[in-house]
Amino acid sequence: MEENKTDVIPMEHSEDYQETDIFLWANNLVQIKEELKIELFLINKNSVVYKTSRSKDLELHLHQILLDPILEYVLEGADVGLTVRGFEEAEQEEMVLQRTQLKNVTKAREVLSWLKTQEAEIEQFVEEEHDLKRIKGVIARVSHPSLALPFYVAKVLPGSNIMKGNAGWLVRGGKFVPFDADGALRIPTDNQLLILEQDIYVFNQTKLEQLFNYNAKKAAIAEKKVAEIQDNFKLSFADGATLNALVMEKKSLVNKLQKIDTNAVKQEELLNHAEELGIEMMTDNDGSIIIMDTRDLTKFVNLLNDDYYESPMTGQKYEIKSKKPLKLTEDDETKEALSLASAPIENQPTN
Repeated sequence: MEENKTDVIPMEHSEDYQETDIFLWANNLVQIKEELKIELFLINKNSVVYKTSRSKDLELHLHQILLDPILEYVLEGADVGLTVRGFEEAEQEEMVLQRTQLKNVTKAREVLSWLKTQEAEIEQFVEEEHDLKRIKGVIARVSHPSLALPFYVAKVLPGSNIMKGNAGWLVRGGKFVPFDADGALRIPTDNQLLILEQDIYVFNQTKLEQLFNYNAKKAAIAEKKVAEIQDNFKLSFADGATLNALVMEKKSLVNKLQKIDTNAVKQEELLNHAEELGIEMMTDNDGSIIIMDTRDLTKFVNLLNDDYYESPMTGQKYEIKSKKPLKLTEDDETKEALSLASAPIENQPTN
């Protein structure tokens, strides 16, 4: 399986959102901790999910590296003033546990969609077919008959924590011997991500971006830019699509929107410039720009950011990946001023 894709399960509307209480959750979980069922899945670099099989000998170890550190952190934190804050509101700081809504993190929702609705289609991980070195993370589904819903613990797997069978030795009986397994992995013991109903508790914000490509601060800025675009431009989308959802699907668009000036051009100017460059931007009968998918949206954002250029010297057309404003030196500015002063009046610029 190269890539599994599915429609993301629609999440509850914001008015249906009910924040979870991680302190109450931890207190209740302690009572049943030894009876919890833990199922472990692997996530590769393309966000493909795989089932795993494991020895019963690992059951206690999974509790020790996945659950115990989280429970210890939350329960001890409750006694010393740990607070929970929206991840988008402020930077991480001492004695603050950050949280974001699951609906904000598209890649996490995609992974859970497979676990919730299409688990039968998830392949069993086989090293010879799927390559352990392509795995970027693990997600554990934890359930119990007394829990209304399972919860999930997710962690990033650094490449240094994965070893292929032909790449190492073992120390046994005081001497090195050949590594006699297909591969090995070491799951990090630090707290990273906990998915509890509609919330993701973020113990390490870097891991959230590494595993699910979500940077809350950038996403908040991008959402603000999306609102500005909707105020300034008439756009038409395919059924069920929204500007915000399409932006959040593509990390490059989120990054580009960080510093973009949404007021730099008007809709007619943008469409005229696209026509001059031969870039197709379709419009409907009302004059709205049609955005069918992220490809159309990328063209629109590139035009808005003035990322297309036709060389007046060669006529070649370019997509500019990065722009650095040209700054004249003092000598250049002096030469330009002298040139303008000595030029005929009809050649001088007018205000």
